Amino acid sequence: MLENYFPVLMFVLVGLAIGVGPILIGWVLSPHHPDPEKLSAYECGFEAFEDARMRFDVRYYLVAILFILFDLEIAFLFPWAVVLEEIGAFGFWSMVVFLSILIVGFAYEWMKGALDWE
Repeated sequence: MLENYFPVLMFVLVGLAIGVGPILIGWVLSPHHPDPEKLSAYECGFEAFEDARMRFDVRYYLVAILFILFDLEIAFLFPWAVVLEEIGAFGFWSMVVFLSILIVGFAYEWMKGALDWE
């Protein structure tokens, strides 16, 4: 009976070794010398080891969402640039309209102060 489940057992053991092994190796070999710079708040602006129900600043998430939005614009520009000769004038003017809408949105956010960090 054990012979039938041996491949499954080996699969689970290899999966655990691959998943847990590097974590254990890193924990054993890494230096454990925290300094104040390592323990300070990174980019989000609040301490990492406080109450989970504390109030936080929403502006950080707003800036992150805006960055993702304008970063995705680049994901549309690369394929468009590769096939620009094949899609012709219609594809060119479609991208001009797309970029114009993004520029208007960016100018609106800038005027509203969404990108200012006080």
